[in-house]
Amino acid sequence: ITAGMGPWETFWVFFYGFATYGNAGFMREQVCKYMCPYARVQSAMFDKDTLIVTYDEARGEPRGSRSKKADPQALNLGSCIDCTLCVQVCPTGIDIRKGLQYECISCAACIDVCDTVMDKMNYPRGLIRYSTQNAVAQGWGKGPLLRRVFRPRVLVYSAVLIAITVALFTSLALRASFKVDVVRDRASLARIVSGGKIENVYRLQVMNATEITQKYRIAASGLPGLALVGEGLISVDATDARWVPVTLQLPYEGAKAGSHEIHFEIEAINSPGRVTEKSVFLVPR
Repeated sequence: ITAGMGPWETFWVFFYGFATYGNAGFMREQVCKYMCPYARVQSAMFDKDTLIVTYDEARGEPRGSRSKKADPQALNLGSCIDCTLCVQVCPTGIDIRKGLQYECISCAACIDVCDTVMDKMNYPRGLIRYSTQNAVAQGWGKGPLLRRVFRPRVLVYSAVLIAITVALFTSLALRASFKVDVVRDRASLARIVSGGKIENVYRLQVMNATEITQKYRIAASGLPGLALVGEGLISVDATDARWVPVTLQLPYEGAKAGSHEIHFEIEAINSPGRVTEKSVFLVPR
């Protein structure tokens, strides 16, 4: 087995390699702060009952260093030993102890490192934890916190998300395997050809949305005696589109002068599928 890369493959490999290094290795937290839309989108959906990474200020303050054996109450200190590890591990470099900030990506790295410090100091975990602003301010436990989950905002967002998901899968299930556009040939609207027939020329764009080459049969209806010139069979490659010239003829006495509605019927031969498109047939005076 031999493997090789052409010029485009080589370009995209180096492009994505450079982009990955630039974002993750050079710009780093600047991507989260100024380029990533996550925080700004999420901030529009926040309220005081949203589950976020929070610092328990009432328990942690006043912060200060102390030995492991020291009694924080005797020193008039909170549980925070001001080790700044929560700031050091934060990928965006924020201090969660200053409150919720838009740069926070809720990665929970500060929670993990703070719990490690609390374990070493023999303090209860949860100085930094997932909670809500109301829960921290009012000292709620898990019970009241969970009961606030099913509030109107959450139910509305859930209903919208479910509706979007259903619409997405419905559109995928009902998606046509091919599409057709009909365009009249502006260079020749209508003409009389040999045999006393009226001829109109069209251009059909057939777009194959499947992953295999498809064959289609073209037919036209709408006027008595309307006939398609040629076999009306075309082939379109997978995920490709093809413009096809189509000529229709009608006996001279087949219709009155003017514009008449007709229908093009395109049927897939290799797979189920049928598309009908409207157009007009012009009969000159």
